[in-house]
Amino acid sequence: MNTTAATPLSVAVIGAGMAGRTHANAWRQAGTVYDLGLPPVRLAAIADMHLPFAEDAAARYGYEKAVDDWREVAADDSVDIVSIVVGNALHREIAEAMAAAGKHVLCEKPLAGTLEDAEAMAALEQQHPDLVLATGYTFRRNAGIAMLAKLAAEGSLGQVAHLDGRYWCDYGADENVPMAWRYKGPMGSGALGDVGSHLVDSAELILGPLVEVSGAQLVQTVTERPVASGAVAGGRGVTAAADAPKETVENDDVATFTARFASGAAGTFSVSRVAHGLPNYKALTVLGTGGTASWSLDRTGEIQIADQSSPQGLGGLRQVLVNPEFPYFADGSSMAFGGVGLNQIEQFTYQAHAFLQEVAGITEGALPRCASFSDGHRQMRILDAIARSAADGGATITID
Repeated sequence: MNTTAATPLSVAVIGAGMAGRTHANAWRQAGTVYDLGLPPVRLAAIADMHLPFAEDAAARYGYEKAVDDWREVAADDSVDIVSIVVGNALHREIAEAMAAAGKHVLCEKPLAGTLEDAEAMAALEQQHPDLVLATGYTFRRNAGIAMLAKLAAEGSLGQVAHLDGRYWCDYGADENVPMAWRYKGPMGSGALGDVGSHLVDSAELILGPLVEVSGAQLVQTVTERPVASGAVAGGRGVTAAADAPKETVENDDVATFTARFASGAAGTFSVSRVAHGLPNYKALTVLGTGGTASWSLDRTGEIQIADQSSPQGLGGLRQVLVNPEFPYFADGSSMAFGGVGLNQIEQFTYQAHAFLQEVAGITEGALPRCASFSDGHRQMRILDAIARSAADGGATITID
């Protein structure tokens, strides 16, 4: 689709939970960063099966209406773009309906609840070549992570031998947190699918494709959760009575694995949703023969780096604040100088800007394109390989 700066694009968001609201905010803010020239954005609708959530989000972020059925959005010919931000098992049905209705789709990661559904969603790209169908990996837009990728690609760290990645969360640490869609689905679709998908994507952004995984373990520590008694948004800080009826948790709370990149570098990874006291801790360290660089989400406005530029006797990791020399930052912040910092929410705004550029056919000076449905399908194959390695005692699985 090619459009002009004067042709509005109408946006709807399916899902009004924590991530859905962040998408809603991103579409609202997308035109405030980088170059002017994006088409005007009409904030059309928020849909959520629990209507009060949709109504609240629509009121907060300035959307025209709230509905309780995503099918109303599919049937609305005035909507051009849809964010899908609901349980993974619903992604395929909604994406197929939106594509059939001629709408561009930005779908949250992981692409689907099963590998079969992800394959069917990737096939939509061939069936609808005129549509932009993208998978949302917002950490690609983080200035610090993008700088690690730049350093590795430019050879500033020498020959990279090893990448270590961790993503530890505590949203499932309390066994009284009620059952939700995140705790259903096969082993490999729990912590691995939820936060591990971000970790794998960041690793490949920095060092290129993974070619094999091995030594995987999937661990389940909370085996039952109370049945939810009402609608839940976000899943944090929500508990149930100790005597509430219980449901069986179906998937993993912790996942660990090793991997090898096409470059020959090794990767070590761990993810958790039951890490007490760590609400949202992601960290990446890249170790090379000429330098080491690391980034973590709790200090997202900086990286740590050690290289051969230090005076003799003054080596070791040093702090470098995110500044206009970093990717995304110079025109992505209204106060673009070192020390201002960034937060995770801004990554969604940058993603929305890139998506709108692609829909509008803007290529000159454009941000890197969003991951496609095919990219999302490939990562689902990686997650499946990790789950198969764990099921086979840590066997080495080649990624095709």
